[in-house]
Amino acid sequence: MSMLEDHSAKPGSVFEGGPKAMFFLGLFVGVSTVTTICLALVLGMFLTGKTFGATPVVAGSQVAAANPTANPTAADPTVEQPSQPVKDIDANVDHIRGAKNASVTLITYSDFECPYCASLNTTLEQILKDYSNDVRLVYRHFPLSFHPEAQKAAEAAECAGKQGKFWEMHDAIFAANVDGAMSEDAWKAAAKTLGLNVNDFTSCLDSDEMATRVSQDLNEGMLAGVQGTPATFVNGQLVEGAIPLASFKQIIDQQLQ
Repeated sequence: MSMLEDHSAKPGSVFEGGPKAMFFLGLFVGVSTVTTICLALVLGMFLTGKTFGATPVVAGSQVAAANPTANPTAADPTVEQPSQPVKDIDANVDHIRGAKNASVTLITYSDFECPYCASLNTTLEQILKDYSNDVRLVYRHFPLSFHPEAQKAAEAAECAGKQGKFWEMHDAIFAANVDGAMSEDAWKAAAKTLGLNVNDFTSCLDSDEMATRVSQDLNEGMLAGVQGTPATFVNGQLVEGAIPLASFKQIIDQQLQ
């Protein structure tokens, strides 16, 4: 018999390391496989912007989320159907920008401190310019607990809204986000710059008067399937993450066909 003949496939042959070695080898392979699958799932959650879960909260509190943001440079949008319909627009409550009778309505749930929300805000501003007769935007709050300035920023926008300048404060807060200058003092300074009654604004912000209003948006967003920020409903279709302008336009164009 040749010394080079392979005996490994012959019936009755036994692995050289014995049963114990085979056991540990199988254990190692099994653990490695499970670890790889788990890492893949976690990476998938990160790239789509989904969190590990969120629960409804009481007025003034925030939702805990493990990973709220979506990659703004993703090549393709993540589009899902909501678990239940997003809340209808209420012109007496919602903040609306764009064509009043637009064919396409964007309802965005956003966190003022989220960097990807700031990125998406730039995209949405361009969309409103490019589709001036066809698109309207509705902003709703979804402050996340690990963004310490997000809750009060949302309340500041609502306090400015009491004086008819929600969108002006909205823009000022996102500008502060980009500059890394988020603070309650910044919102009070912005109130003065915007020509608001500063005393009334400060009283509104310091008293947490708008905490319930902000939490209402957050809770309704979660009921509609929002798990992280930014999340935008395009005529009821949920689009997660700060997707590129071209990708967003494709979705809008489909709605306009």
